[in-house]
Order: sequence, then C-alpha cells, then structure tokens
Amino acid sequence: RFTDAHSSAATCTPSRYSLLTGEYAFRNPGTGVLPGDAALVIEPGRTTLASMLRGAGYVTGAVGKWHLGLGPKGGPNWNGDITPGPPDIGFDEAFIMAATGDRVPTVYVENRRVAGLDPADPIAVSYVEPFPSLPTGKSNPELLKVVPSHGHDQTIVNGISRIGYRKGGTAALWKYEDMADVFTTKALAYIERQRSRPFFLYFALHDPHVPRVPHPRFVGKTSLGPRGDVIVEADWSVGQILDALDRLKLADNTIVIFTSDNGAVVDDGYKDDAVAKLGSHTPSGPFRGGKYSHFEGGTRVPFILRWPGRVKPGTSDALVCQVDFLASFAALLKQPLAGARAPDSIDTLAAFLGTSRTGRTELIEQAGGQALRSGQWKYIEASKRPKGNEQTNTELG
Repeated sequence: RFTDAHSSAATCTPSRYSLLTGEYAFRNPGTGVLPGDAALVIEPGRTTLASMLRGAGYVTGAVGKWHLGLGPKGGPNWNGDITPGPPDIGFDEAFIMAATGDRVPTVYVENRRVAGLDPADPIAVSYVEPFPSLPTGKSNPELLKVVPSHGHDQTIVNGISRIGYRKGGTAALWKYEDMADVFTTKALAYIERQRSRPFFLYFALHDPHVPRVPHPRFVGKTSLGPRGDVIVEADWSVGQILDALDRLKLADNTIVIFTSDNGAVVDDGYKDDAVAKLGSHTPSGPFRGGKYSHFEGGTRVPFILRWPGRVKPGTSDALVCQVDFLASFAALLKQPLAGARAPDSIDTLAAFLGTSRTGRTELIEQAGGQALRSGQWKYIEASKRPKGNEQTNTELG
C-alpha cells in the first residue's frame, strides 16, 4: 500500500491519458475533461501500456469507464463502426462507456459498435443544442429522481439529468443501477476466457463517480447515503475480481493494482446527501484540496499493488505515479521502450514491487496549470484561479 502515490492530474481524462501513454497530458492540447462526443485523444499507432503488453504476448482488454474520446476528428459515428477506439491503441477487446455516467450518450460501446443499438432507432448526440420537445432536467425537474446541484441539468435518462443532449437509441440505453453488475460481469467473463494465457485487464470502475445510484441490494448499506453505498458497491466489484483469481488459481502470479484517476470529491454535481452525511470523515485525509485542486488532495490517490507470488505485504512512502506504469512494466517484461515513445514515464519497478523505498524524486501534477513535487516540497505557481470551488467545496490553490 502506497501512501504517496499519485495520478498525474486532478481530473479523469488527463490522468487516464498519462496512465496509458506514459506522457503528461498537458503536453498534448485537447486532453482536458472531454465531452461525451469527443474524438479519441490518443493517436492510433503510438505506444500505450496496452500495446506494449500485447507486444509482449499478452491479450488485452478494457472494461468500464473510458473518457478518452472515440472516433475521428468531429467525434464518433454512434450508428456505425466507431473508429478509432480502444482496438486502435492496443486493446484486443473493449466493453466501455464513452465518457462518464453523467454525460450522454449513456450507452455502452462493445469493441466498435454501440451495444444493443436498434438500427431503426438511431442515436443523435449534441453538446451544443437541445433536441426539440425532449425534456431536460432544467425544464422538467419533476421528472427527476436525482436532482442536480450544479450543471448536469440537460437530457434526462433513467430519471437522471446529464451533461449534453441526446435522442434515439432507446434499446441501447443503460440502466444506471445495473452498471456495476454489467461491468463486473464483463470483466469476469474476460478473465474466464483468457485464463490460460497471459492477460491484461484495464477494469475502470465507474463507482463512486456521480451520479451515485447504487443497485438496490447496496442501498442503505452505509450511513453515508448514496456516496457511501456506491463505495461499498465498488468494493464488491473488486472482491469479485479477486475471488475469481483465487478460484481460477491465478492469484499468485497476477499483479492487481487498485488506484484512482484523481483525488476525492464529495459534491460533484448532484444532491445526494454526500455533504450532509459526511460527518467527521475527511476524504483527502490530512491533505488540502481534492479533485480539481493543485494541493496534494488533487492527485494523491489510493494505490495498492498485489502480487502474492512476489510482493510482500507492507506499506511504502515512495513517491510513485501512474505515468510510470508503461516504463516500469516494460522493464519487468524486458520490452524495449525508447524515451520518445513514453517521454515522461520512468522505470520505478523496484518501488512498485516494494524492493526499494525510493520512487520518483520529482513529479509534475496537473490541475488546470501544473504544480511540482520535489521530495517533500511542493511548488504551486501563483495564479488567478479562485481560491476554492464553492460548488464542489474544494480548495483549488
């Protein structure tokens, strides 16, 4: 368990970009938090964590939240082949959502097609104009089962208003309460299929991202409302994966990494009692800030690496970051990796495996601008950003 582990950014799209490419996202314009109809931001053909592993003989799969864009410039064709996408950057299989649960198009994408789409009912998506006569959270709040606290008041799907507008594709719409079950089932099926060969699974849980709507069997499992309940739901999903590895006798020789794409946020757009029921709990621990913030709470994330056959249980205070996955696991597998292919990724394998207490000596952290960690020091450049975000109750820096 790492106590000084980081995503490279304090929001999701740039940190996921860095995790897969080994490059700080701020070097590549257009890698901020994306709308749900954005084009793929990782150029096909470049080296990614998935393509490196595939080159080393692994079958590669992605399940869950994506939020790295799909399709060419101008966005994807939701009613045909969606290309480029995960298959073009190293994944053999993919079952994903295009962006996040709070953004349209609110459908699953399996490999290159929208799952369950009826061709007679095509999908249309817009992040500019609403579709005439269709209800929105702003105009029809009486239709909502989850009320937005800021933004998130456009197209209504399953009683929840989202960011963006959509119409059509009714048969392909997800049921939000079933999302954790759907993603976990797909992940388990992938492990079962690939059990006899080396495999890599990028399993991107959506919980506890907003909107927080747990399956009925998890409702009320905590005293913290929906936010607490979806954290329990996420724990269940992880437990299912670990149980499957045990059952298939794969656990000893399988690396499992549990981490997050940014720091904590309590109110991220919906009124779900998260603030009211937080009590004395501090999601960022002793650190200032959270999601969106230059302070440590923005990028310091949960991080556990489990490899029973090789890694001894314990705690490490080494400075580590997800941007280094590519160089580190390329070193583990003795795969050549020229610096230009992952310019910001360095080999910190010894720290990841717990054989060294030394990780990085410095780290750039992105949250709008950049901050610099160097040892126990941190430099945050003066800016004209607001001191805090009252909507999310986060100190920004």
